[in-house]
Amino acid sequence: MLIQVEYYPTCLSSIATSPQLFSLNMINKTFQAVSPIDNQLLDGNFVNADAQQIDEVVQQAVNAFQVYRKKSPEEKAKFLAQAATEIENLGEALIERCHLETALPHGRLTGERGRTVNQLRLFARVVREGSWVDARIDTPIPERTPFPKVDIRHVLQPFGPVAVFGASNFPLAFSTAGGDTASALAAGCPVIVKGHPAHPGTAEMVAGAILKAAKETGMPEGTFSLLQGNSYEVGEYLVKHPGLKAVGFTGSFKGGQAIWAHANARPEPIPVFAEMGSTNPVFILPDAMEERAQRIAEGMAGSINLGVGQFCTNPGLTFISKGKSSDTFLKALSENISQTAATTMLTSGIKQAYDEGRIRLAGLHEVKSLAEGKSEQAPNQAVSQVFHTDINTFLKEEELEEEVFGPSSILITYQQKADILQAANRLRGHLTATVHATEKDLEEFGELFNILEQKVGRVILNGYPTGVEVCDSMVHGGPYPATTAPSSTSVGTNAIKRFARPVCYQGYPDALLPAALKHSNPLDIWRMVDGELTKGKG
Repeated sequence: MLIQVEYYPTCLSSIATSPQLFSLNMINKTFQAVSPIDNQLLDGNFVNADAQQIDEVVQQAVNAFQVYRKKSPEEKAKFLAQAATEIENLGEALIERCHLETALPHGRLTGERGRTVNQLRLFARVVREGSWVDARIDTPIPERTPFPKVDIRHVLQPFGPVAVFGASNFPLAFSTAGGDTASALAAGCPVIVKGHPAHPGTAEMVAGAILKAAKETGMPEGTFSLLQGNSYEVGEYLVKHPGLKAVGFTGSFKGGQAIWAHANARPEPIPVFAEMGSTNPVFILPDAMEERAQRIAEGMAGSINLGVGQFCTNPGLTFISKGKSSDTFLKALSENISQTAATTMLTSGIKQAYDEGRIRLAGLHEVKSLAEGKSEQAPNQAVSQVFHTDINTFLKEEELEEEVFGPSSILITYQQKADILQAANRLRGHLTATVHATEKDLEEFGELFNILEQKVGRVILNGYPTGVEVCDSMVHGGPYPATTAPSSTSVGTNAIKRFARPVCYQGYPDALLPAALKHSNPLDIWRMVDGELTKGKG
């Protein structure tokens, strides 16, 4: 049954269109979601945001920032927690609408909703505890010679309005109420979400829940807004708007690069925290291959196929040591892949790009198809496929490292330790690297780990890259081109620090200081006072 999506208005004020920005000329004022299962239009008309609406929303966020940034940690925490509750209150209607728009299974979406509300509550905990602001205090030494030392204090303060772009592959956990939104709100920044056009109904429902939570907890209008649009112009106009102070993005390399370029071409450049995917290399070392080739192959097949390969941590490159056990591995992986049924991808565009990527790989010299899954039976269904080549071909063909978004991987055979070290050194930036090893391998290939920690944000031992735990220690990031901000993470509690900047207060009277820096420590947070961590006065 199709669900009629209720429209929640996101802009409530009116200002003049910014003259220095180009105007939006939409071909269509409205658009509809398309079911990836059968390419049929779904119920619900969604309005393409125009220049006036974007201006109104941004101005409202600018105004809200002056109030929201001063809200107490407890007030912001209650807002985040209430948003989680309101999303849960949407019940099965949210899951059903999301399934219709994405073809993702109900069980997967239920789990993703759990992750979404849990990370909202996790950031509520972080805000309530308060020590994330990194308060540092150097008390004065007036008697110091030859010059007295004055009182100097440091704390993180929020940037201002943040634009968040919804991701196609995580309609809940990386979209309207996803990690970027949760961490930016937690930092004290109003958020303007540019909903992904593949699941606009889902975006509207979740946005309504957040707006309801904002109203119930007394947040100013403009603390959160949703803009819809199936035109690139909407996102470009938003990023170029002078009222915006930062951007969070999860998606393709092409999309992230375009946003990054727009942000850096502004008169006032702003930071872009773009996670743009990667091929997440996997290294299966010789002794591990001898010991458990069959088991690793089964796990690899599951990781390649998980979510129809539509994860930014999908293992797209797999380096395997050549030998008798590698034959066992290749046979087991081939059998698993060949038995994999074709499954519907998120959109027709993603399916087309995946097929083009497979054709490109198949056309490369000395790259062979090792195994394919079962043929598609319906529109937008993807066929799993693994390719095979050798280390010399990988070192010559740079495009083998490019991401093919979907259920595929390239297996690369190597013979010598020097080969694998050379390949690791040649890698560009990725989100993850995985190593399957025994104690013997760890002793022999220690240099490999020294290389990989310079190439990725997360190194995994004897596991698989798919699956990202939301916790205090998680890093979901990495060097360019995996991200545009290698010093940050988009998952885990450290993500909050992306949307804040350090401010130093010198010689301030206590009455003017932020609460986190006051002498009495009224927030009862951990602070560094004269070089020592303490909850005491300072």
